[in-house]
Formats: sequence, C-alpha cells, structure tokens
Amino acid sequence: MASQARDLRRFVEFGRKIIGVGKNYRPNGSPQQPPPAQDPLIFLKPPSTYLSPGGEIKIPVGRDQIYHEVELGVVIGKTGKSISESQAMDHVGGYTLALDMTDFDLIVEKNEAIKLTYPWALAKGFDTATPVSEFIPKSAITDPNNVKLWLKVDGEMKQDGNTQDMIYKIPHLISFVSRYMTLEEGDLILTGTPEGGSPVKRGQTIICGLGDKMEMTFPVSS
Repeated sequence: MASQARDLRRFVEFGRKIIGVGKNYRPNGSPQQPPPAQDPLIFLKPPSTYLSPGGEIKIPVGRDQIYHEVELGVVIGKTGKSISESQAMDHVGGYTLALDMTDFDLIVEKNEAIKLTYPWALAKGFDTATPVSEFIPKSAITDPNNVKLWLKVDGEMKQDGNTQDMIYKIPHLISFVSRYMTLEEGDLILTGTPEGGSPVKRGQTIICGLGDKMEMTFPVSS
C-alpha cells in the first residue's frame, strides 16, 4: 500500500534536512555569464535551526552579531535519488521565503574578508538560524527563476535582488544534490542569497519579502 503524502504546509515539523547553497548569485546588474566550472558549494543545516513566524532570532551566547541572508527556499514534495534536471521540477512541492542567518566571525579569517574557512556547522547551525515563512504552493510562483528578493533592517534596505541572478538554477541544484544524497519529502533547499548581506545586532528587526507574494518580520532578541 502506497504511503500517504504528508502535508507540506508542515514541512518544518517533519523535514529531515536543510541543504544550503553558498555563493550562488552574480552581483546585481552584472551581465549574464556561464556558470563557473566548479560544482555548487553545498552545506547542511540541522532542522533544529527552523524558526517559524512569530518567533525571535537569537544570537548565540558570547556573540554580538550575525549576518542576514534572504533566500528562496525550495520544499521537496517527492522523494528522489539521482534526479535528472529535466525531471527536477516534478520533485518541487512548493516554496518558502527563508533567512540563512550566519555567524561569519566563525568562518571568515580575520583580515581576509573573502577567505572562508571550514567547518560551517556552528556558524550556520545555531538555534533560530533558519527563519522561514509559511509554505508557498508551487502554483503561486510560476517562474521561480524571476522573483524579487528584498530585505530591510530597521527600515533600511540591505538586500534587493532577483532570483534570475542565480548562477545555478533550481533544476541543476536538485539534480546535483540528489547525486549524493536522497532528497526526501519535506527537505528544504536554500538556493543562495543576493549581495548585501550585513550584520544585525540584538534589538534590531528584519523585514524581508519575496516580491509581492510574501513578507515576513523577525525581531532579533535583545
């Protein structure tokens, strides 16, 4: 007997992994160009990092700031392994607006602002590091490769980009990741963030949006 599909609106409750993609955006306004030869930069975040609307982002004890990264999240709706790019969108169940909160002081070498070090587990895996919106049905976003992403901190615009600037598009990301790990129903892929990520401190408020389809607000706990 086939198992009954789960309610993807509750993906936060049963999704087993969060898969992040790093450095996946061209600078705003740059000309289109072929993707680089190297593979996408992939990292994992535990589901314990989820933060639903109404919650507060908490900066880890002993730290004084974390960086915001607004992203389009892809919720997997059908389990698959070694998925072809031509079939990848069949495995998309829907979307979410997401924040990939990051403690860059843990992964950036001092005085070398663009040289990232490893591992990233603590920098991206602390509690409340993945705030997400309500589930967005797949039918609500007809072209996920052309959606505006924006973010404000205390009313000041910090990020203003578009998913059309993604280097690796959603079908490629799904296909690539599924070569190595089975994508399961309820898993989340964070597709990367446009330029403009900057630090937030305790007491500030983040407001971000996915075009005019979704907007969410998360205070940073004081």
